[in-house]
Amino acid sequence: MIASLPKELLRAVRLTLVFALITGLVYSLAMTGIIQLLFPNQANGSLVTKNGNVVGSSLIGQQFTSDKYFHGRISVTVDPATGKPKPYAAENSAGSNLGPNNKVLIDRAAGDVATINASDPGVPPSGVPVDLVTADFSGLDPDITEAGALVQVDRVAEARGLDPTRLRALVESQVQGRILWVFGEPHVNVLSLNMALDAGGAG
Repeated sequence: MIASLPKELLRAVRLTLVFALITGLVYSLAMTGIIQLLFPNQANGSLVTKNGNVVGSSLIGQQFTSDKYFHGRISVTVDPATGKPKPYAAENSAGSNLGPNNKVLIDRAAGDVATINASDPGVPPSGVPVDLVTADFSGLDPDITEAGALVQVDRVAEARGLDPTRLRALVESQVQGRILWVFGEPHVNVLSLNMALDAGGAG
């Protein structure tokens, strides 16, 4: 048995190298090629371009603060280097982990509701849509609900001098349905909506 040990070790090394080659290189290259062929947009980050320049990703939200734009969900991500707030920090995706009884969360949500009530005359009697005052777990959500977009129509229309009816129609045209007609809720991609707005989609 001892005499055959070098041969067994050599066989083990060869087997390890073969499996490393197959699972570490061949499989990875094959999967990358298949994904690039079948899903090139998703494989490359679902990048959104304008005039040949990348302006964002359809998968990662951006912070819009001007009244001339629709605003997305709150992002509570922080700069990993400083620990200070940095909305939509893709390199540090995370939620706040604050529970529903946390006073910090309650006070922030109440302040956001008051701000939206003051700035958006389109808030319905039922109140501000919850997605506009809460963050999702990733902190990067690029979408808002249809109701969350419609609440902002009057503000954006006034800031841009647009007809609210035409702007509402633009919002409705941007609504995306449930995944496979079952999963999730109808939603609007904020970046896509704002780009359509800049392109004159509402006049």
